[in-house]
Amino acid sequence: MRHQKKTIKLGRTAEHRKALLSNQVCSLIEHERIKTTLAKAKAVRPLAEKMVTLGKNGSLHARRTALAVLRQKNAVKKLFDNIAPRSTDRNGGYTRIIRLGQRKSDSASIAFIEWVDAAQVVEEKTPKESKEKPAKAKKETEPEAKESAPAQKETPPPAKEQEPAPAEAPKPKKRKWFGKKSDQTK
Repeated sequence: MRHQKKTIKLGRTAEHRKALLSNQVCSLIEHERIKTTLAKAKAVRPLAEKMVTLGKNGSLHARRTALAVLRQKNAVKKLFDNIAPRSTDRNGGYTRIIRLGQRKSDSASIAFIEWVDAAQVVEEKTPKESKEKPAKAKKETEPEAKESAPAQKETPPPAKEQEPAPAEAPKPKKRKWFGKKSDQTK
């Protein structure tokens, strides 16, 4: 019986598994969302939640404990400065796993793992995009002004633009399997 054996082994040795999970959590901290297999996402979740709990504590001892597990200073800094403060009012459940279906190559279940509070960060970025759109509109109006000056000269367009381009014969598709063309036979 498997009582008291909670560790998800992922087909790796203990050292490899520890390094893998540490790197996955660091990537999650850096990118706010990662795409991985469902089994790895389920294995990463408890470790990521423990790191956020350490970040909420905020003490020097908690920072050193997180650094001992993650082994990346910039990830620990971002965890303690950005991610943990967003979760101060939450008592757990800092991550969510979104299933994406099967991977084409080996039919492994794929999932996103992301911070629950990451949706607030995305909403904050949208007003910045709206400020950029008027700047783009100004750039579009400038070429129109430049086009109006040459229009006054009224030069006739070249004859090549009026004639339709000849249609090219479609190329035979290459088969992805072994790189052979479909019309080749042995």
